[in-house]
Amino acid sequence: MGRPRGFDEAEVVRAAAALFADRVYDGVSVDDLVGHLGVHRNSLYKTFGSKRGLYLAALRRHLDDDVRPLAEAVAAADGPAAAADLVAGAGLDLLLLAAVERAPADPEVAALVGEALDVLDQALGAVLPAPDAAATGAFTSALLGLRIRARATDSTTEPGSAALARRFDIR
Repeated sequence: MGRPRGFDEAEVVRAAAALFADRVYDGVSVDDLVGHLGVHRNSLYKTFGSKRGLYLAALRRHLDDDVRPLAEAVAAADGPAAAADLVAGAGLDLLLLAAVERAPADPEVAALVGEALDVLDQALGAVLPAPDAAATGAFTSALLGLRIRARATDSTTEPGSAALARRFDIR
């Protein structure tokens, strides 16, 4: 009988998600994971198979624990401006980085990113007046673009998502 696992797998996946959201997949080495997560290299490989396996587990956790609950809150929001503020204030960096860094090269990541974007589109569509797929997708993209811009510039003066909603007359 093998030795019992000496770490909480869910906690390791959560911590890895935070690390990947901060430094991107290619910016995190296995040594970084071992040091940051406090998990032995052999345990990491035995549990997740590879760095990519841990990354996929982290991305799935992000979708289930962050994106889906956000989408539920967005769909129940009091109008597009309130929904936009929820999306703009959410911790979606892992999703955004996965979309630009890994999805173009990894079909499994692309499928998870696509699923997350569909969930957000559906939620935002629930609060838009007379939504159609093109308008909903554009609104989702604009909101996520604000997050990318804020991250890239570390700006606190970026236009708010409520202003974006007013600009496109989707109060």
